[in-house]
Amino acid sequence: MRRAVFGLPATALLLTALGAAPALAEPPAPPSTQTARTELAALTVAAPHSMDGYARDKFDIWSSQPGGCTTRQAVLARDGKDVKDKPSSCQPESGSWYSVYDDTTVTEVSKATIDHMVPLAEAWRSGADTWTADQRKDFGNDLKDPQLLIASESSNTSKSDSGPADWKPTNHAFWCVYAKDYTHIKSVWKLTTTDQEKTALSSMLDTCTN
Repeated sequence: MRRAVFGLPATALLLTALGAAPALAEPPAPPSTQTARTELAALTVAAPHSMDGYARDKFDIWSSQPGGCTTRQAVLARDGKDVKDKPSSCQPESGSWYSVYDDTTVTEVSKATIDHMVPLAEAWRSGADTWTADQRKDFGNDLKDPQLLIASESSNTSKSDSGPADWKPTNHAFWCVYAKDYTHIKSVWKLTTTDQEKTALSSMLDTCTN
């Protein structure tokens, strides 16, 4: 049973008792367009670092969160609709998840992948190679910032380790938020950028209407 239920309203507790996972929180909101532009202007432009020594497991992704669920399970519960867990488990067995990258809805749990807005490899080559193990773990499991989101298998595979200089969501309506969130993550974690990435982010911010 999902254990992180203390302080939830009665309705959420009832849903938990019935096996339906309550929404534990809302996804972090993107910054304003002006804030994103200010953050983008302040990013340090530098050549990408070497990928020597890189491995995904150095970010300890999907570690346990308070309450016993993994980070992946927490995002699935947070961002899914009508999510129902397996008995005595944090693992969803059914629900639906919206993949904003490609404007599709996923209804199979195994195909609702969790994407890192700033890919782990991109973080590595823009500064994470110098971080401590704890810093990389915090980045790989960051629920405070708009770093983790649902993505369909196809969009996640298409994006892979690419940043916005080489990949953009096929859902053009998401370009504004994508640029805001990506820029914010780089700003919060003091990661560097490149001229090409900065140009791509600026161009996508131009699609914002507010």
